[in-house]
Amino acid sequence: MSTTTTTRHGLGRTLTDGWVCTKRNLIKIKRVPEIMVFVLLSPIMFVLLFAYVFGGAIDAGPGLDYKEFLIGGIFAQTVVFGATFSGAAMAEDMQKGFIDRFRSLPMARSAVLIGRTGSDVVYNVLSLVIMAITGLFVGWRAHEGIPKMLAAFGLLLLFAYAISWVMAWVGLIVPSVDVINNASFIVIMPLTFVSNAFVPLRDFPSFLKPFVEWNPVSAVTQAVRELFGNVPDRAPEPEAWSLQNPALYTLVWVVLIVAIFVPLSVRAYQRASTK
Repeated sequence: MSTTTTTRHGLGRTLTDGWVCTKRNLIKIKRVPEIMVFVLLSPIMFVLLFAYVFGGAIDAGPGLDYKEFLIGGIFAQTVVFGATFSGAAMAEDMQKGFIDRFRSLPMARSAVLIGRTGSDVVYNVLSLVIMAITGLFVGWRAHEGIPKMLAAFGLLLLFAYAISWVMAWVGLIVPSVDVINNASFIVIMPLTFVSNAFVPLRDFPSFLKPFVEWNPVSAVTQAVRELFGNVPDRAPEPEAWSLQNPALYTLVWVVLIVAIFVPLSVRAYQRASTK
């Protein structure tokens, strides 16, 4: 058999095994429905909290209501937090010995990781749908049409998928679920809150602005706001290249993260499965 045919068979088997693992993770919702409750209720809580509690104190810019400014940031924050499911689930599987059971099955070694990160995409799709509906109720609108709105959702899901691989790697190298939860909080909270997700860039102190400008969460937030048409009238052109070209900068991050953390995750999984 030729090398090309072998590679095709290997890729097909990996994708098939990955889909089986994805279904296994989604079936878990039936056994632990609290997962879906968290996935669906937390976006609603964030939208209502920031729209009605903090919204009156923040000026989004001329000609733009804060609720429209807010939704892009809430989308970005929620999909990033949703990507942490991969890390917690991998740490739980390690702790309970499921990784050793998977190793004994005739399946591709990367299938467990593909299934885990793939199920995160499903969770995030559900979150985005719920947030979009909630946003419509509080006054948010996408002004650039359906194609650009779908492009914004696609960019969010791509970015979240990349973060899932980071968290999957972390979940394989930490000793417990508690550690991954604490580690996720320490890393993700600064990334999401020290960004333009909830507060305009102009309101940050000067020493924080460079971090905010080059923060990938700021880029994906800016990109989806532009695709939704949720930017202030006569808004000044951003000074940083990252915010002048936010969609491109986000895609650069997606490619870099996937290129680095997919091999790292597979290697960590193989080492963990031999312990």
